[in-house]
Amino acid sequence: MDKIPDQKRAVQYLYPPIDPFDQRMLAVGQGHEIYVEQCGNPSGIPVIVLHGGPGGGCSPSMRRYFDPSIFRIVLFDQRGCGRSRPHASVVDNTTWHLVADIELIRETLGISDWVVFGGSWGATLSLIYAQAHPEAVRSIVLRGVFLMTQSELDWFYGGGAGRFWPEVWARFTALVPEQERHDYVGAYHRRLFSNDMSEQTKFARAWTAWENALASIHSNGHTGEGSGEYARAFARLENHYFTNAGFLDFDGQILAHMDRIAHIPGVIVQGRYDMICPPHSAYALAGAWPKAELKMVRNAGHALSEPGISAELVRAMDRIGVS
Repeated sequence: MDKIPDQKRAVQYLYPPIDPFDQRMLAVGQGHEIYVEQCGNPSGIPVIVLHGGPGGGCSPSMRRYFDPSIFRIVLFDQRGCGRSRPHASVVDNTTWHLVADIELIRETLGISDWVVFGGSWGATLSLIYAQAHPEAVRSIVLRGVFLMTQSELDWFYGGGAGRFWPEVWARFTALVPEQERHDYVGAYHRRLFSNDMSEQTKFARAWTAWENALASIHSNGHTGEGSGEYARAFARLENHYFTNAGFLDFDGQILAHMDRIAHIPGVIVQGRYDMICPPHSAYALAGAWPKAELKMVRNAGHALSEPGISAELVRAMDRIGVS
């Protein structure tokens, strides 16, 4: 494994900031419109970027992992988040709606096949989309693997990660009455979807703060007071998907269906000390995927912006660009 760069060196791996050459709102049905942008080379290798959450939204920094002279970079905000509308809506918002939206984007933009790039929930969605439409995927690059299993949810919302961050876990759990502490996802669900907007926002900020506090290996456990609007979309959508087990047919579905994409090359970039999505899932995925290369990054957690994670992702995309 290459020597992991420091923060200053990691920034040098990223490509300079670029502006989109195309921005649009795309009607995808059921009253939803999603924000879609393209940047880089209009004639380049197409790559679709799938953000995390669910509910996180895309950001300009996500454009910088790709050589803009080589790649046609497509980013979008998934249903209910970012610039997509209606905001924070969970109506007609499932994994399968998102898979259909990705296909509609591909068809609308006239792309025959593309590279799929995603992290965290974006990795989950990348795998599910590829398994549903393998003919549309030329390669897959993942970061911080989440396989949408109950054991992963139990780790993060059942106290596993809290053993490493007891003071942060205490802040997350303190809002829930004692009699409801056997199921924090359910307890938060009742507040995030109450008729009281102030209660929704309070619990959304707490839900989001718990996750954000554990994202970076350099975290001190404090995230500050973020936007209530962002937190509400992030927390409601994430909780909605987790309450419904990702809308998958059965627990463990992604690994069980890896034969569908066994022929597609892939790179898995995983932080060794990822507290949100521990390395076990990435290791299991690599074991079920003959054409995948696992890059376990030491001194790294979950965040896309971590130096070692950024460096490996840029290297992976640069290799695809010259292959």
